[in-house]
Amino acid sequence: MSDNHYKVIIIGSGPAGFTAALYNARANLNPVIFEGIQPGGQLTITTEVDNYPGFENGIQGPELMDIMRKQVQRFGTKTIFNEITEVDFSKRPFKLKSYDDEYTADAVIISTGASAMLLGLQSEKEYMGHGVSACATCDGFFFKDQIVLVVGGGDTAMEEATYLTNHAKEVHLVHRREGFRASKIMLDKAKKNPKIFFHTNKVIKEVLGKEENGKKTLTGVMLEDTKDHSTEEFKADGLFIAIGHKPNTNIFKGQLEMDELGYLNVKPGSTHTNIEGVFAAGDVADSKYRQAVTAAGTGCMAAIDAERWLEAQEG
Repeated sequence: MSDNHYKVIIIGSGPAGFTAALYNARANLNPVIFEGIQPGGQLTITTEVDNYPGFENGIQGPELMDIMRKQVQRFGTKTIFNEITEVDFSKRPFKLKSYDDEYTADAVIISTGASAMLLGLQSEKEYMGHGVSACATCDGFFFKDQIVLVVGGGDTAMEEATYLTNHAKEVHLVHRREGFRASKIMLDKAKKNPKIFFHTNKVIKEVLGKEENGKKTLTGVMLEDTKDHSTEEFKADGLFIAIGHKPNTNIFKGQLEMDELGYLNVKPGSTHTNIEGVFAAGDVADSKYRQAVTAAGTGCMAAIDAERWLEAQEG
């Protein structure tokens, strides 16, 4: 076998990937983990993590991921800061490509997670990074004492809006309906915040801005009423998109079974995909819970499933 052959390759980091690596490394499987384009996963764009067991006073998301990374490296996991761009699961050993480099593996654990969904407007694309953002904790600091909008109606939107009140003068939350998907505790917290204003039955039709000396600046949005379809211009300095996530599964299309949203299907009570020797853990296979602790739990399951499956092949 080539130098690029491993018993276990883990695609994607975050709590699922790191936990899988931890268990596989301790089982002397010498795993390699490809951390992808967002090393550490979604937790690296999360500030306070108060709901991960074992941290009495909470912990910063990036710090938690750094601790996990060092822990798996201590047991011999090789971490590669690159993404897998292509896979071939049609025969074993499995083939994986990272741009021009090719790797092979006896077993693969997929923990590529999910990414923020966007509105799909051309103007949104144009002003992405110039007033439009999908991450309040990354960019909120740049909107000190300014007026910002948050789009969405779930826990993510409430969390982003609440966080942004630490920086912005006003936070205006736009939602297409009157009812919210957010949990009662998160919604109540947002409603009690004097800096958060709610705009229900409204959608963003256009992102507005100007360009001066080659520099783009967001100036506001065009809001449309979902009931009478009237429109109004709303002046704002920033727009944060918080309408949900989509699983990072594009490279597995046509090879692995997934649901209509693109989440990988696993056999009930396990992390086995439809291909023997390929396992899925974390948000990539979980549209329901999407928590760091559940991702870590399925990462542990995937590692044990992979270890037992490899043993059975040798047996």
